[in-house]
Amino acid sequence: MIEKMKFLNLTGPKSQIDRVAELYLSKYPIHLENALSQLHTVKNLRPITEENPYEEDLRRAKELMKFFPEEKPGRKPSSVTEEQAAGLIRSINESLASLDGQKNELNRQLENLTASLTLISPLKGLNYDIAQILNFRCIKFRFGRMPKDYFRKLEPIVYNTTDTILYQCGEDDAYVFLVYFIPKPLADKIDAVYASMHFEELSIPKDFSGTPEEISKDLEEKINSVKASIQAVEKQTKDVLASHRESLTDACCKLEQYSQNFDIRKYAASNNWDGSTFFILCGWMGERDALALKQELEGEKDLVLIIEENHENVLSKPPTKLKNPALFKPFEMYVGMYGLPDYHEIDPTILIGLTYSFLFGFMFGDVGQGLLLLIGGYLLYRTKKMDLAAIVSCCGFFSTIFGFLFGSVFGFEDILDAVWMRPGQAMTTLPFIGRLNTVFVITVAIGMGIILMTMILNMVNSLRVHDTEKTWFDTNGCAGLVFYLALAVTVVLFMAGKPLPASAIMAVMFGVPLLLLFFKEPLSAMVEKKAAHLEGGKGMFVVQGFFELFEVMLSYFSNTVSFVRVGAFAVSHAAMMEVVLMLAGYESGNTNWLVVVFGNLFVCGMEGLIVGIQVLRLEYYELFSRFYRGTGRPFEAYGKCSSH
Repeated sequence: MIEKMKFLNLTGPKSQIDRVAELYLSKYPIHLENALSQLHTVKNLRPITEENPYEEDLRRAKELMKFFPEEKPGRKPSSVTEEQAAGLIRSINESLASLDGQKNELNRQLENLTASLTLISPLKGLNYDIAQILNFRCIKFRFGRMPKDYFRKLEPIVYNTTDTILYQCGEDDAYVFLVYFIPKPLADKIDAVYASMHFEELSIPKDFSGTPEEISKDLEEKINSVKASIQAVEKQTKDVLASHRESLTDACCKLEQYSQNFDIRKYAASNNWDGSTFFILCGWMGERDALALKQELEGEKDLVLIIEENHENVLSKPPTKLKNPALFKPFEMYVGMYGLPDYHEIDPTILIGLTYSFLFGFMFGDVGQGLLLLIGGYLLYRTKKMDLAAIVSCCGFFSTIFGFLFGSVFGFEDILDAVWMRPGQAMTTLPFIGRLNTVFVITVAIGMGIILMTMILNMVNSLRVHDTEKTWFDTNGCAGLVFYLALAVTVVLFMAGKPLPASAIMAVMFGVPLLLLFFKEPLSAMVEKKAAHLEGGKGMFVVQGFFELFEVMLSYFSNTVSFVRVGAFAVSHAAMMEVVLMLAGYESGNTNWLVVVFGNLFVCGMEGLIVGIQVLRLEYYELFSRFYRGTGRPFEAYGKCSSH
């Protein structure tokens, strides 16, 4: 169900806007609208542009709260005032300023040490003091790296000349790390040769002393020492925050509340009257909350609340706030996936809850597996609060019922007698068709009933929005309902062997609705007293109407036959369990119960998932597409304390 909405205009002195937000608008859920856009015909309205004084303190508070990720959102703050909350945050920040400075300096040292270790590690193969090489005077040297392919080409050149000494220090997947020595007079010439081989020189710091192995070990010790110091500083920070944990949490929520209350100015408009400045707020509120707020404001002399009864006088359309019984509330997830209902539309939550669970149970009828879904889904919902788990539990309930009707318990069909029938065995003889599984006949009949019901719902929705064509002349309107109902009655009478209506009656039953469908555009224009516009002329209108009627006939047939899948899954479930029992050797009397258990789990998981998807497809394509538009916008209550 959709909760009834009232549009409110709240006016008062601008100096009281924060008090109003804190005392009333945070207490009663309200969907705020921009007052300037709603009251654009009112003169001299101006936006309220003020900088939020709580924004910076709130930002700091949320940064501090990151140290407590397990803290649950929505805690009610204590009686701390806004000044106390802001003062606490600033005091904690000052206490942590010195520790933050130490941590930043340690992080800078860690970054430098890590860069030095990355530089020296590939040179570990050089067993020589780096400092001595860096102090060479008569011989030049180059530390660097070279791609492996080019190094292989360079080796023959180096070994065939005495002008350079090359030492390979190490390598990785792509590069060879090396150092080469050259006489000063030949430095430019030999450097050019190495450069042509894509040699990249590495700049070695002059303060390095010892072999690369010794330097690397020293750097690793320093890195570990710096990391330990960082952890010590972080522990001190956490200790400081832990000592203020409760008060910090309260202060953060209080600042968030005040920040949200202050930001209400983004929706408000201001107006000057008789030397005073007033604020104006507009928004939607549930009918019960609106009446309660009006009663509570009766003692406020400076505040004026106007409730607009006629929604036609409001520029924005009412938001949608769903209000369903707890049993059906989880199915709001499926409705939201398709699109929230418009405020003037029928809420399909209860419908999808009943039809989804019913069809799922029909397709997956088994007492044992149904109880597993029922209990497992319920426990998961109680612990994790997952809407999908609650849906699975409801489906398991109907699966259990159909399990009794079909006489199936974990696939065993000799434990219980079928209250109704065995899906794999029940057969019916029909005229013209012959013998057919009874389940298929029943599911087609169920499908016809569901389609007729959705056509009625479409007419109700269309009447609410005054859509003449969709109400009376559409495929899913009155004309389509009469045609499909006549078709369904005729088929049922024929299959039951009963006499059909006279030809004249059948001509009227089928002909009149088809004519209404064919001429729906000019008829709609005539009812609405508008000029009919035939795009493309009369000839194109006739051709287009003929093909549209053909498409209508085809859609009626395909949509009806689509429900055969419900019976097909009921039969296939029984067949799959029969295969499981056969593999377990049940018929031979030597049952492998391990195969029975795992077979049931496999069928329950795999087929349960497939059936769930198929039923959802039926809901969306065969039910929702006929009557449901899903163009609503969600009700978003303002002023709730959110997570930190």
